[in-house]
Amino acid sequence: MQDILVVGAGNAALCAAISAAEMGARVTVLERAPEEARGGNSAFTGGCFRTVYDGVDDIQRLVPDLTPEERATSDFGRYDAGKFYADLCELSGYRADPILIDLLVQQSLPTLLWMRDRGVRFLPAYGRQSFKVEGRNIFWGGLTVETAGGGQGLMDALFRRAEALGIEIRYDHKVERLLGHRRRVEGVVVNGEERKADAVILAAGGFHANTERRVRYLGQGWDLAKVRGSRYNSGNVIDAAFAIGARSHGNWSGCHSVFFDAGAEDFGNIAVLNQQKNYFTLGIVVNRDGQRFFDEGADFRNYTYSKMGGAILKQPGGTGWQIFDAQSTAILPDEYRTPRAARFEAATLEALAAKLEGIDRAAFLRTIAEFNGAVDEAVPFNPAIKDGRGTRGLAIEKSNWARALSQPPFVAYEVTCGITLTYGGLAIDEDARVQNEEGEPIAGLFAAGELVGGLYYDRYPGGAGLTSGAVFGRIAGMNAAMA
Repeated sequence: MQDILVVGAGNAALCAAISAAEMGARVTVLERAPEEARGGNSAFTGGCFRTVYDGVDDIQRLVPDLTPEERATSDFGRYDAGKFYADLCELSGYRADPILIDLLVQQSLPTLLWMRDRGVRFLPAYGRQSFKVEGRNIFWGGLTVETAGGGQGLMDALFRRAEALGIEIRYDHKVERLLGHRRRVEGVVVNGEERKADAVILAAGGFHANTERRVRYLGQGWDLAKVRGSRYNSGNVIDAAFAIGARSHGNWSGCHSVFFDAGAEDFGNIAVLNQQKNYFTLGIVVNRDGQRFFDEGADFRNYTYSKMGGAILKQPGGTGWQIFDAQSTAILPDEYRTPRAARFEAATLEALAAKLEGIDRAAFLRTIAEFNGAVDEAVPFNPAIKDGRGTRGLAIEKSNWARALSQPPFVAYEVTCGITLTYGGLAIDEDARVQNEEGEPIAGLFAAGELVGGLYYDRYPGGAGLTSGAVFGRIAGMNAAMA
């Protein structure tokens, strides 16, 4: 019987642990966090998974309790392998590892079905990924399913399955070193003690929670970002792999970062989730100079939101405001109703400007007046498609979903940068084996999740992270059990 150590306890780690245990291995999970903070970055997510599907019948396979009424009143569309692969290529600037992303795409639906059979409950993502148009829920952006209970519900289901399989989970166990060399790994040093194993699976996340590393790799100003998820993802496990000769891979100067509530704590709070503000497509965004600085309607938010944190961090003071009127606030999702949000409301735009501390009020009012006058009112508004309802004559146009900010009350949300995950990490092959600097697999060492490099550059299609963690976690577990 193979003795396997899994480092980390998020989605990727537990999929690896479950996969290995089901292959007959003896599995121990080493989690740096205390039990009450378990679940890694995955617990802080909304639980959306991006997957290939060929229409409503595939959604029904993932959501067995989908009702006839839901089928009749929902347009799920389809999202084929070619589109998923193209999205990963395009959003990475065609730099993504073709072998890894092809495997991710091809194994996405089989892996989600595998998770379903192990107690993970999937639901249509009605609240965040569809708009009701003429009585039908229209899904958009290739992202259609989420887990019941969000990220916390996902992790609770995986922990239940792991515990049912007899997988031992040890909390407050920080891995400090790997035992071995560039050819083979034989265990770890955890809490100062050596622990031998036949195989080690690394799934402890990237370095997004490490202030010094953010500045070193991402650049000046990134020490000011708020940490959206787990405070335990410091990059120490990646360093342990480098110390024995593992090869680095991917976009070390890139990360997933979002518009985040300016009033949020510096580190993620599992009790106050949904502090990201990703539906900027329905309004406009201005900086402290009262100016718009990007096209809010360039594409569905699923394809643009992951670089918005970096964009706002470059603005004066590293903050700005998302501006909406009553038309847009009526269709904003629950993430805009978070308690203690940095939210400002007024009956007039002038009164709203007076509440926005630090903004150039005259420039702000001028920006809105110019925007309102540039909207092409002849094109129908439809949030479920790229509707082409844009502006004409502005220095920075809005390409889709443009509506004049004219109906009170007017609302502003102050936003800053929230960092979710980093893109640089370890090189793995199609069997999830970690590669050394010579391009050879390090025997006994596997990796999955956010510490794997080569999947994302520049931007990231929403929901791909949980899917890739599950896909490569499952692969790592199977192969470690057979190593």
